[in-house]
Amino acid sequence: MGGRVRLRLIVGLLIAVLLQLSPATAARYASIIVDEKTGTVLHAANPDWQTYPASLTKMMTLYMVFERLKAGKLQFGTSLKVSRRAALRPKSKVGVKRGTTITVRQGIQALVTKSANDVATVVAEGLGGTEEKFARMMTVRARQLGMSRTTFKNASGLPDRGQKSTARDMAKLSIALRRDFPKYFKFFSNKEFYFRGRRHGNHNKLLRRLPGTDGIKTGYIRDSGFNIAVSTKYKGRRLVGVVFGGKSANKRDRHTITLFKRVFRMLDEMDRTDRRNRIAAIANGSRSVSLPGLRPAQRPAKKKKAIRPEDRPHWSVQVGAFDRFTPAHLAASRASRIAPSLRRSRISVKSSATRGKRVYRARLVGLPERKARQACQVLKRRNITCLVIKEESAISEGDR
Repeated sequence: MGGRVRLRLIVGLLIAVLLQLSPATAARYASIIVDEKTGTVLHAANPDWQTYPASLTKMMTLYMVFERLKAGKLQFGTSLKVSRRAALRPKSKVGVKRGTTITVRQGIQALVTKSANDVATVVAEGLGGTEEKFARMMTVRARQLGMSRTTFKNASGLPDRGQKSTARDMAKLSIALRRDFPKYFKFFSNKEFYFRGRRHGNHNKLLRRLPGTDGIKTGYIRDSGFNIAVSTKYKGRRLVGVVFGGKSANKRDRHTITLFKRVFRMLDEMDRTDRRNRIAAIANGSRSVSLPGLRPAQRPAKKKKAIRPEDRPHWSVQVGAFDRFTPAHLAASRASRIAPSLRRSRISVKSSATRGKRVYRARLVGLPERKARQACQVLKRRNITCLVIKEESAISEGDR
């Protein structure tokens, strides 16, 4: 009896170890959120790690379809034939039968909403002759879109060791789909579609759970974990986010919502800081406001007091160098709240390339030397990195 108990314990331990080492739990996590218009990265975690895109691959398949539709080489009513290979593809699928046909419109809806692997192969064979050839075409087009770390081996995202991408590349693709095909991008907002009498719901639950969201795609294979690409609008800004490696669909969705809400708070803080800077600039006399038709009363000119060189606003306070715009801007914003003498300065975030890497320097500009040094002393007492810099000339702009 004791031997059996020991054997069960050993087997149980082995199973536990294998589960810990399973690809699903070992999947690499990566995420990114980008301002679609400016390309500013608002959040990033391992954005350039290569991993498996799973069904986000179908976004590239759809890009190829949309490109041909736009060029007039395809029509929505064009028929695509179902091969034996396509019909045998594993789930998720709509169950097309060998020898039958589907239209291009049905194919688009099945890829977007159901993420149908059988339809992905139908589309690939219809456009490329074979799925392998179509995957090579996808890779070439991806590189042209700037997706330098992406390689496709099939049209669906089904497991293949050579099929890799990154969160950054998938964000680029998401942006390109709306930019290049605004009319067709609307397909990604469909919450359901019917195929031969059967309803298929969209796997992207963020269409309902995250206000402002209108696309774009989810994906899952065991080696990748649960992936998602999201397009949403917040206070006039269009944002695109990608998350790789979720532990479950629900956890991935909750985490994605958390990331977006964190970015929303950042953007609100940046807007408040910009408003404060504009008000301070007007109060400081660096920006004039005039009303048409009104002239100020003429007064005798007063003798101007000579401005000492040290009182000229040609100095700035640098509070750090960062690898992204947002943390740089936030650091400058925080410093302006801490040091009273910085409240009428302006935030400037300037980027430059250093040893092949992009660096964003956070500065508060337009200060007299005395105030700059006073501010730096206050910041250093709060353990904030600080550097007083003399500008080469008067600063008249704040890069935001």
